[in-house]
Amino acid sequence: MNHVREPDNLDYLPPLTDCPTVRLPESRPYFVGQIKVDPPVVLAPMADVTNGAFRRLCKRIGRPGLIVTEQISTQAVHYRSERTWQMFDWTDEEQPLSVQLFGADPAVMAEAARIVVDRGASIVDINMGCWVPKVCRQGAGAALLKDEATALRVVEAIIDAVDVPVTVKMRAGWDCSALTSVPLAKALAGLGVQAFALHGRTAKQGYEGSADWSWIAEMKQAVSVPVVGNGDIRTPMDAARMLLETGCDGIMIGRAAIGNPWILRDVGHYLRTGDLLPPPTLAERMKAGIAHLVDLSGTMGEERAVRHLRGQLPHYVKGFRGASEARESIVRSMSIRDVKAIFDRVLESSDGAALTAAN
Repeated sequence: MNHVREPDNLDYLPPLTDCPTVRLPESRPYFVGQIKVDPPVVLAPMADVTNGAFRRLCKRIGRPGLIVTEQISTQAVHYRSERTWQMFDWTDEEQPLSVQLFGADPAVMAEAARIVVDRGASIVDINMGCWVPKVCRQGAGAALLKDEATALRVVEAIIDAVDVPVTVKMRAGWDCSALTSVPLAKALAGLGVQAFALHGRTAKQGYEGSADWSWIAEMKQAVSVPVVGNGDIRTPMDAARMLLETGCDGIMIGRAAIGNPWILRDVGHYLRTGDLLPPPTLAERMKAGIAHLVDLSGTMGEERAVRHLRGQLPHYVKGFRGASEARESIVRSMSIRDVKAIFDRVLESSDGAALTAAN
């Protein structure tokens, strides 16, 4: 699971055309059980980001081959938490959809897996990567990398409970002295896990330093099921390099998609053709940001949705004149109208036409 840290400078966005091209790897769909992932581009699970509104926006604009929900607490499912049950907001247009669960109690994990499958999950994904203390203190997330016996019991219980593919997302290990992901993946594949996603950092690293893609290559060599690479994919060329360097089957994109669902589209297109698509216009970016906000408002109400997206909405205007001022204004906004007015000012300062009322 990715927990998002916002970048400080929203006025800098490197031009895509300035990025050097790389040799194009062979790119083809991969399968999770009988589920075809085409293109081999996956939207990563991100806490408080990949809710239904963001997933649907990414599906319409980015057309990834697979979408993963934000992590869902199986204990909260077990105790029928109203807010957690509201997270079951996926729709048919998001399919194929992988629902990510976290926890450490095999029986509770199996119960939650049955519930999400009954509600339409195509794949059940098990979180073994979240490094946030409140998750790890439960023995869940990346803490399972230190407890192979519990990890095996959890996975076996879920595989026995559902008739859809079960996958695992993990970090390379708890820290650099305990790189347990490869032996653990081999054991889990033996139980029937049908794909892995590996972020090329340890749990202790969080998002510090650079992702080490060699760990992804090592896992790919160790198991016969698909391995999806994750970590530091910011451009289509990054994705191509990861495929070439690791031999992984797919690319998982997380933080780079915040405010920029076009990165999913661009990666899929580049891997298929070797061509770079033109970036979206400022007006297109703002229209997407408002659509994101309006959709989320339908789920949680307007004021709460605006508050929830205060950290994400500035990314839709990142790289344009006035982005920093927009961020400062958005943190005080309370309504969709407020956000539209802020976006209009950015557009006007960039010599564009104001966002129409129809948005």
